[in-house]
Amino acid sequence: MYQRLAVHGFPWQRKGNLGFRMRRKGTLRTVFSALSTLPIAPPGALPALAGILAAGVAAQWLAWRLRVPSILLLLAMGLLLGPCTGLLDPASLFGTLQSPMISLAVAIILFEGGLTLDMRELRALLTPVTGLIIGGVLITWGLVAWAASGILGFSDGLAILIGALLTVTGPTVVAPLLNHVRPTGECGPLLKWEGIVADVIGATLAVLVLGAISSSDGSLTLGGISLGLLKTFGAGLLVGALCASFLILALRQRWIPDRLEVPVTLGLVLATYALGDSIQHEAGLLAVTLMGFLLANQRVVRVQHIAEFKETLTTLLLACLFIVLAAGIQPAELAQLDGATVLFVLTLILVVRPAAAFLSLSTSKLPWQQKAFVAGVAPRGVVAIAVAALFASRLQGVLPDADRLVPTVFAVAAGTVLVYGLGAAPLARALKLARKDPGGVLLVGASAFAESLAQALGQEGIPVVLVDSNPRRLSDARMAGITTAAADATSAHPAEHIPMGGLGHMLALTPNEQVNRLATQQFAEFFGRAEVYRLQDGQQDKDISAGRSLFPKGLTYPELARRIAAGETVRATELSEEFPLQAFMEHHGDAAVPLLLRRDGKRTIPLTLAAEASPEAADTLFYLGPDPQAIAAQ
Repeated sequence: MYQRLAVHGFPWQRKGNLGFRMRRKGTLRTVFSALSTLPIAPPGALPALAGILAAGVAAQWLAWRLRVPSILLLLAMGLLLGPCTGLLDPASLFGTLQSPMISLAVAIILFEGGLTLDMRELRALLTPVTGLIIGGVLITWGLVAWAASGILGFSDGLAILIGALLTVTGPTVVAPLLNHVRPTGECGPLLKWEGIVADVIGATLAVLVLGAISSSDGSLTLGGISLGLLKTFGAGLLVGALCASFLILALRQRWIPDRLEVPVTLGLVLATYALGDSIQHEAGLLAVTLMGFLLANQRVVRVQHIAEFKETLTTLLLACLFIVLAAGIQPAELAQLDGATVLFVLTLILVVRPAAAFLSLSTSKLPWQQKAFVAGVAPRGVVAIAVAALFASRLQGVLPDADRLVPTVFAVAAGTVLVYGLGAAPLARALKLARKDPGGVLLVGASAFAESLAQALGQEGIPVVLVDSNPRRLSDARMAGITTAAADATSAHPAEHIPMGGLGHMLALTPNEQVNRLATQQFAEFFGRAEVYRLQDGQQDKDISAGRSLFPKGLTYPELARRIAAGETVRATELSEEFPLQAFMEHHGDAAVPLLLRRDGKRTIPLTLAAEASPEAADTLFYLGPDPQAIAAQ
């Protein structure tokens, strides 16, 4: 440190072993003169940084209100602040720190993505996931390179580079899209896995191609790329596994106090990325992704609180990244976008993605409808734009058309998000993978009553998922064939850890009143306030965001548990004009309690304490009661 200060004019010299003193008599003028040579923030840096954050949050809020993908408004905000008005110039604002800042932000985003990966999903989807991230990536690489060369007239080197770069999809865009569409089947988890893993593979391929293009001989061989992939994956797997193991050990042994667990984890994630990248270029991306995956799938320590913090941080980082990257595009680069660019984007959507998806999934047992939906969803996001921006400076003087890379990738990201964002839901409904008003039910809290209700709903063909924060309480339900998810329904973004396909209602059935209220508040934004319900807790429903009270008066958790222990179960019966609700109640008496209705074979209507719905002819009535034969015998 003292040597660096001396370089800037600070007159320090060592004085024995006791420290340092002034080498010669200095004055305040000498000190201030030296300080003036140190790099300082440019004028207006503080308002610019605050403005980026404020604009990002405002764009995401507006996107939520308009129900459009947030990336569209974030990119538009960046263009407005950058090339359109000149209010924001990231190059002058951040200088040489821009590239490492972008890299570290992408590392945190991929770590958070790794935290959402579930090993149980991979076991069920091993064949299609492998097909997409290997065969699909290679097919996409070749077809995109062909389209870039034939349609855009790119040089061979740039065409191969953009082909490798556009093999990635956008997990930060795919996840909100899937939460909005809620497709049934395995296509949702498959797209999530592809988005995260293909990002790492695609970015690594692009780096290897860039290195070959930038080399002195410009050679680009399959053997060289394969060797580079092996080195990158070896270094990334080793570093990620070691750092994840160290963090798990530190958390288990209580080496880290509770209040520092999140900061230490964040610091270790950044250190993991830097270590992996120093060993092998871009190995850090794989290392942090693997680290998140291993943390999420271990059962030694609890990491939900870490995941919640990372979700909030990722939201802010994404907002800032998209604005900074879009603002960095020059007006001259935007002027290069023309009709050929539009044709290139359409080719990626209509030709490249369907061909890659159907060919890579040809050996899987997925129904053709799910394959078609996968073929119709492949938005590009922040990783593609960020890596393209990082490559731009290194390609200057190497390729004659290097300045076309960033605006083309930007156009692909904006175009694919727009098309897939608007078209994914209609496509899913056309393929019978989703409905405009889904009738599936999410049950929060594993119990004997919840399992009985889930079995009754499933037997009638209603999608149902049982959620509990304790995996052990879900074992009986899994053995009974009920779809389960080990997740905390009170966390910041619980829907990201639960298969939401076909679900339209949430019922909080835990014995804890506060947990039920928190769960309904968390899912109110996802399902809508009118579709979240909770067990009665003796309090009036003054706050609708806390859900409406379920079932007729007196049917609390202890009463439900008592009736289940007495041998009662949830059953279904068909109502009709000849057998209306009145006849049903006369036949069963007080022994049966109505719970839910299924109307028109589509709508699921939970019955509430306020009696807001009444059974009609042709409804399916779900009720809690004893065996009908026992009632008849009595």
